[in-house]
Amino acid sequence: MSEAASAAVLFTFRRCPYAMRARLALHASQISYEHREVDLKNKPIQLLSLSPKATVPVLWLRGEGGRVIEESLEIMHWALAQGDPKGWLPKDETTRARALELIQLNDGPFKGQLDRYKYPTRFALTQEDSLIQRDAAAAELMKLEGILCQTSYLSGEKFGMLDAAIAPFIRQFAKVDFQWFVGQSFKHLINWLNDFESSQLFIDVMKKYPTWVDS
Repeated sequence: MSEAASAAVLFTFRRCPYAMRARLALHASQISYEHREVDLKNKPIQLLSLSPKATVPVLWLRGEGGRVIEESLEIMHWALAQGDPKGWLPKDETTRARALELIQLNDGPFKGQLDRYKYPTRFALTQEDSLIQRDAAAAELMKLEGILCQTSYLSGEKFGMLDAAIAPFIRQFAKVDFQWFVGQSFKHLINWLNDFESSQLFIDVMKKYPTWVDS
């Protein structure tokens, strides 16, 4: 394990899907890091000084001269570049391009629809408008269902970076109205999500930590 990896500090929030994907990659890479659980309503001063945008996750690399990585996908790539014992990274350009396209769809259109479905009052939406957003998001999920009809995972025949990058957001979507979700026609996607949530990987990265405070 490198000195840089052993000197990593992650500011995170347990339920945040962006922070979750970062923790998944760090865990898969077998990187030792200091876990700092953040109260998003009372953010620590050190987090704000390192990252004025004040969102999680934030990875502070004390062993790399204090370098700060503020984007979840960049944290994933950094972690997997340190070590990828599970073979999460795509092996060829075609697979990388396909993974990037699906992650961009997740982080763009799907995330926007998810937020408007989950938090309609935040966007001044009616209940009817919220359900329109839900149905639009469900149409995006059918694209993933089509992939999972052909392979066991979005990444192929084994769980990989693409699955880890997207699964936390699908989980969040499912929890808005779980009974509606499991009644939909994306059965392969539902099974994939169930497998993810029952995995030791998920259990490990969802351990509860006390809130970290500035010393």
